Amino acid sequence: MALFRAIESSLPARRRLFEDPFARQFLRPRFALLARLCGVPGVADLVSQYIDGRWAGARSSAVARTRLIDDIIAEALAQGLDQMVILGAGFDTRAYRLPGLSDVAVFEVDHPDTLAKKQAVLRHASLVAPSCVRSVGIDFTSADLDRVMDAAGYSTQARTFILWEGVTNYLTEAAVDSTLRWCARAASGSELLFTYINRAVLDDPESFAGTETLFATLKEAGEQWTFGLAPAELADFLRQRGLALQQDIGSSEYRARYLPRVSGVMRGYEFYRIAIARVS
Repeated sequence: MALFRAIESSLPARRRLFEDPFARQFLRPRFALLARLCGVPGVADLVSQYIDGRWAGARSSAVARTRLIDDIIAEALAQGLDQMVILGAGFDTRAYRLPGLSDVAVFEVDHPDTLAKKQAVLRHASLVAPSCVRSVGIDFTSADLDRVMDAAGYSTQARTFILWEGVTNYLTEAAVDSTLRWCARAASGSELLFTYINRAVLDDPESFAGTETLFATLKEAGEQWTFGLAPAELADFLRQRGLALQQDIGSSEYRARYLPRVSGVMRGYEFYRIAIARVS
């Protein structure tokens, strides 16, 4: 993801969907060199073509998703926002690059080791975390999110935007259930945006383009997708946990919105989706 964001950020301003000046800092040396080379005219397009041919739809879906989430956060800020929670924050840099978040308390929640690595990278790059950022270490599979967030200063009375990107497909159903129920205890009118995969890709991977190479890459990296949802069942699934579904957007839809030139011919990652829910 950091590489995809770095490549997109190397494009001319008139072409790129967003700019993430920090993405390159999180890359290993060879990928950081590749990202720098993408600043040479034409190189970014060649690299993108190779990635798109190897991992169908992954890059285009990721960059379109990044832009869509940025736009949705901007809308939430315009409507008035008191705090933002990024669950599974990883190397997300929105608190650093989206100016509207500088006046909002941002809780970056992730495993302590991941947060420590992120802070080490930022220090190495002489970057200082904005004063609005609060790092909250937690193991989602075992820790008490209520207790940890309360200790960090999170308020259930404040209008909140919760972002949970790229995480649910790696969790158990129990972990997803408990986290969604915690989200539903936010102030009324608060919003949750989370990504999920269509459960069909776990039941029948061959029904989606590009999954053979994708799953092989995940296995090589020691990762496995474990949880998905059926889009037709999503609204009821959320309702049972105190959340009202507002939008359910597939990758083909947001790719068409932001990358219309390639959306007609690009295949892959159609199983990846974004759900937006409101606290009832």
